[in-house]
Amino acid sequence: MRETAFYGRRKGKKLRAAQATHLVRDLPALAIDTATLDGRPLAELFPHPVRAVRLEIGFGGGEHLLSEARRHPDIGYIGAEAFLNGIAKMTAAIAEAGLANVRLHGDDVVPLLDRLPDGALERIDLLYPDPWPKRRHWKRRFVQADNIDRIARLLAPGGHFRFATDIEHYAAWTLARLNADPRFEWTARRADDWRLPWEGWPGTRYEAKALREGRRPGYYEFRRI
Repeated sequence: MRETAFYGRRKGKKLRAAQATHLVRDLPALAIDTATLDGRPLAELFPHPVRAVRLEIGFGGGEHLLSEARRHPDIGYIGAEAFLNGIAKMTAAIAEAGLANVRLHGDDVVPLLDRLPDGALERIDLLYPDPWPKRRHWKRRFVQADNIDRIARLLAPGGHFRFATDIEHYAAWTLARLNADPRFEWTARRADDWRLPWEGWPGTRYEAKALREGRRPGYYEFRRI
């Protein structure tokens, strides 16, 4: 683990019996072996042809990732999540839904990013990442110069980076860095473009909690030039 990992704890409450069973039985077939990725087309990760590959970093409870994979069976999805309980829940959901277009990475996402080929992704989603609100922890936020470089390298021209947060400071932090980078263009043309969720948005438990507590989420999308 890197000294300044952007995620927090790795494990929560005890797994349910069904989740533990799926983790043992199904995760080996879903898990990405980063050692075999160098130079390998990402489409080969999936048993059926896919027209594009998308990545979700820190998928949490998996609501968005699962919804997207169901809506777009012709697209391959890679879900990265360092929290074991999230991996277990998603593994069970994939197996029960019979989805063949999802692969999982259950660890720090940075080594995975560094193994993926240039321009291999159509879209990267970073949804409600840990905001690390204390100033001394800001260096642990995912949106940093080195990770922006990684995102820029991995997105194909015209590809999109989507970011959602309910923390105004993190939204401003991200906008300042992406708007100052000539490799990206913020796609918003009016306020509703960032105030309203994207088409097909399923909602997440974290988002529902933010709304209950009076925090208004923002949905920001950037195009790779």
